[in-house]
Amino acid sequence: MLSAEERRRQKELEEARKAGLAAPEVDEEGNAINPHIPQFMASAPWYLSNEGPSLKHQRNWKESLRDDSNWYDRGAKTFQATTYRKGSCPNCGSASHKLKDCLERPRAKGAKWTGRDIAADDKVQSVNLASFDAKRDRWNGYESGTWTRTAEDFEAVSQARAEARRREMLDEGDGAEDAVEAAREEEEDLVRDDDSEVFNKVEKRVRTVGGGSTGSVRNLRIREDTAKYLLNLDPNSAYYDPKSRSMREDPNPQKDAADKAFAGDNFVRTSGQVRDFAQMHAFAVTAYDKGQDVHLQATPSQLEAAYAQFKARKASAQHASAAGLRAAYGDASARDAAQLRELSASEQYAEFDAAGRVVRGALRKAPAR
Repeated sequence: MLSAEERRRQKELEEARKAGLAAPEVDEEGNAINPHIPQFMASAPWYLSNEGPSLKHQRNWKESLRDDSNWYDRGAKTFQATTYRKGSCPNCGSASHKLKDCLERPRAKGAKWTGRDIAADDKVQSVNLASFDAKRDRWNGYESGTWTRTAEDFEAVSQARAEARRREMLDEGDGAEDAVEAAREEEEDLVRDDDSEVFNKVEKRVRTVGGGSTGSVRNLRIREDTAKYLLNLDPNSAYYDPKSRSMREDPNPQKDAADKAFAGDNFVRTSGQVRDFAQMHAFAVTAYDKGQDVHLQATPSQLEAAYAQFKARKASAQHASAAGLRAAYGDASARDAAQLRELSASEQYAEFDAAGRVVRGALRKAPAR
């Protein structure tokens, strides 16, 4: 317990340290403690029993987990036993796993009973993966060199098949050598792409094992075509979605349609029979809601016939309605020009009284129908 005098001196010392008149407090490692740190943060709890001032209790005392840059040592063995050991795998005799985890072919008589062909112990290694992405990385530990052996196997199968084909053609008789040379040239032409040689290097044909169909690695992009996002470099122009590789708006709307090869992806959606197809789809939905058994995917022919009949009835109804309107109100386009001039506005002056009679001037009357 501090007395009032000791508390006053301690308070004056803290004020002097904050003002820079006194040297700051030093911890056990020789580091200066900031005097502006509050007391409740600088003072250590009672159960730590610190002898001197320190901020060690504020530091993160847990060891930071870092991802290891190494990976499992594939196929590494540690010890090769000559006799069966108690607790080892009854099947192969290895002490690094149990029977249910054994990956060796089940033996007719396991190593536990025969005592022969004891498998070596595998190197059990723990890899520390701390981050979220490292734990869920599907390609973590993948060695790209393993694909080289797979490619060599495919190449060997391809060469064996080509050699068998060449021998078969040579056994057929005269003219086979020319056929073999033509087949070899055709095979080389399938994978030669001079335009995309800078971008893609295609070396061999891709064949399927087991008598499947054959194909070649082709580059489907035409390199002479300008990319969509390079047609207009203005950042406020049409938006290019890199994920779907689509640019729906026209990047150059100010240009003439005949002078541009690309007018946006929406141009393709509204050209040709796309609009008719959309109208037929809307007709199918409306007709199905009203009880007709039509469907665009299930019965397309029936729907197309019903839609054609609907358009014919609609055109006939519109024609009948227009004929009725012309019969009731007449057709202004069929009148003479003189009649239209009589019905038009003019500068002829006339005065009327309160009863609507003409007082001064002459009134031109419109002809009766």
